[in-house]
Amino acid sequence: MTAEEVYLKYPDEKVVGFFRGSQPELVIRDPEFMKRILVTHFHNFHGRGLLPNPTFVEPLLKNLFFADGDIWKLLRQRFSLAFSTGKVKAMFSFITERAEKLQMLTEEVAQLESYDARELMARYTTDFIGACGFGIDMDTLNDEKSIFRQIGQRIFKRTPYDAIRAVLKYTFPDLCKNITLLTPELETSMNYLVNSVLQQRNNESTGRNDFIDLMIELRKQGKIVTESMTERNADGTPKMIELDFSNPLLVSQVFLFFGAGFETSSTASSHTLHQLAYNKKYQRKVQEELDGILKKYDNKITYDAVIEMNYLEKAFYESLRMYPPVAYLIRQCSSKYTFPEIDLTIDEGVRVVMPIKAMFNDEKYFKNAHLYNPDRFATLKDMKNNLFIPFGDGPRTCVAARLGLMQSLAGLAAVLHKFDVEPSSKSIFRPTPDPTGTVSENFVDGLPLKFTKRKQST
Repeated sequence: MTAEEVYLKYPDEKVVGFFRGSQPELVIRDPEFMKRILVTHFHNFHGRGLLPNPTFVEPLLKNLFFADGDIWKLLRQRFSLAFSTGKVKAMFSFITERAEKLQMLTEEVAQLESYDARELMARYTTDFIGACGFGIDMDTLNDEKSIFRQIGQRIFKRTPYDAIRAVLKYTFPDLCKNITLLTPELETSMNYLVNSVLQQRNNESTGRNDFIDLMIELRKQGKIVTESMTERNADGTPKMIELDFSNPLLVSQVFLFFGAGFETSSTASSHTLHQLAYNKKYQRKVQEELDGILKKYDNKITYDAVIEMNYLEKAFYESLRMYPPVAYLIRQCSSKYTFPEIDLTIDEGVRVVMPIKAMFNDEKYFKNAHLYNPDRFATLKDMKNNLFIPFGDGPRTCVAARLGLMQSLAGLAAVLHKFDVEPSSKSIFRPTPDPTGTVSENFVDGLPLKFTKRKQST
């Protein structure tokens, strides 16, 4: 039974406990409880608990997303400044270039009766990751078989062999410590790509403001030092801990940037195109806004232009509400915790699951939740509250959320400013979820749409 099924089956409960195999889990159905777990009482729930055996972590998973405890705190401390507004603005030239190339590719696609919007946006985001992450122009927009596109597809494709490895790893974590969750070819490919770039640069930043440059600069800052979250001195004060930002650690952060930047942005933006194709009224409102804003910027998709695209942002967030790229959040209890309202105490080690997709589509919180309606967000504040948290919340919120948002909005603006989208003969209004998906919700046969050049486009 999944967390979403549990959420729907017990509509009157604040929490629901169940066993996943032999391990107890708790599904959180109450937004106030969710806020406490993610924000207010974060110190009791700072771990994700995603790794089957935290003492044996494969190299690529030693990254900010999977790390727990002190390793997470050390990495987060160093990364907080890497995605500041200033850093994102400095990276935006990569987005502008890829957005312009996306328009040219969409013009080719417009000659076809149908084309997968998921593939279109994945080629755009992967090309951006290649340039912004590695400083490499892989041209995935013009080559759907590029190595970057293949790696991106492999990260999020689960084969039967992958599933068997995962079952063994989680069922027998101590016995299967030498079995990896990720296919070994990914580690080989990522090490080769990152180390090749580092060698070309002689381990020196180039001033390109890409992710490799950021990592080199972070490594030059030396050891990361902070107070421990879990270890104490004899007098009760936190122990000081440190971490060397080694080459393998650098590679694992680049792997995270690659995977998260490619998958979540392409999934969310293609869902938005799919919804706008079936909701022409809102598509027109988006395009009217784009026409007015881009006219002021000589039809260039710049950072300042995207900042003004408020209605496009609403349209994007409404798609995130219906189909959040990550359907649930997971935390692990780090010390015994009590929910006083229901007199429930859970032990250390219990995982809590927050099915945010189910919450976002709950009529209790969103009227006519099954309908796509960007106008439900009367103000931008409505898109960022304690309940609607598509990028997470609290200290473990997505560190690169702003970059992902700007990348997605720029890609959508590039397509919708020049092209109309509508259902094709192969489109399905409510497409079938792909059972082989891992992190994000994908669909069987993708999201095919018809792209047509706008007659009114300037």
